[in-house]
Amino acid sequence: MSTISGAVLPRVTDAGEGSPRRLYGRRRRWHVVLHVALILWAIISIFPASYMVLASFQTTQQIYKGVQLFPSSMTVANYLQAWKTAAFGRYFWNSVFYTAAVTALVLLLGTAGAYAFARLRFFGKNVVYYLVLAFLFIPIPGQFIPLYVILVRLNLANTQIGYILPLINSSLPVTVFIFRNFFEAIPFEIEEAARVDGANRFRVYWNIAIPLAKPAIATVGILTVLSTWNEFVLALVVFSDPKKMPLQVGLQVFQGQYFSQYGPMMAALTIATLPVVAVYLAFQRFIIEGVMAGAVKG
Repeated sequence: MSTISGAVLPRVTDAGEGSPRRLYGRRRRWHVVLHVALILWAIISIFPASYMVLASFQTTQQIYKGVQLFPSSMTVANYLQAWKTAAFGRYFWNSVFYTAAVTALVLLLGTAGAYAFARLRFFGKNVVYYLVLAFLFIPIPGQFIPLYVILVRLNLANTQIGYILPLINSSLPVTVFIFRNFFEAIPFEIEEAARVDGANRFRVYWNIAIPLAKPAIATVGILTVLSTWNEFVLALVVFSDPKKMPLQVGLQVFQGQYFSQYGPMMAALTIATLPVVAVYLAFQRFIIEGVMAGAVKG
């Protein structure tokens, strides 16, 4: 008890059930449990990929003995066998070419189309925009038969351009949708200031809108890279020449030839996985910036 000017006041203690000290202790214990659970989940998630990479440097006999996180000896013969003997390198470079071409054209055409829908005024703009979005509701396997007929009539079947064009077409609707919303969020005052300084519409698009859209470009780029790199079914429809097949088809061929040789198979899977991981790590900063910008917007 304490007194102030003769008045008796109760002493403030933190022994109560809802005291700040007890609440802080509970919150801290909860954070510790949450972080431990997330660390365990991360270890469980990373373990298969880590084992795949480690197994790619071991012989098939070592792999048969069981999981060895710290193998006594390592070899790169599996990579040489997968790359040269099984002609896996040809499939790899095919996928690199397809992925780079599709991603570049999707970003170029998607940003240009989205900027036109966001900033230009022309007759039937909304109708055309919703017609583009309507392709999102059409499943890609349902397009294979008419697509193959069109490719045959245009002499594009079993050609690389006949494979690239449908991939671009399937990625454009979602690309236009994402970029249109992003461009509409850019204040008009920024573009008006550039127009007053003498910049034409293309200069505004290329020098102002595109640099501001880096987070969206990174997001769409990664989505396009993943979808193109992992594409499998369309290649079987378009191509009849094995030399033009992408990586995922090559993996199936490789698995059939080296089904019981786990060392070369793990090496092939590692080769197929690492480029996608590298692309994500290179662009993750822009994705995080886009998420944070959306979180604090408005």
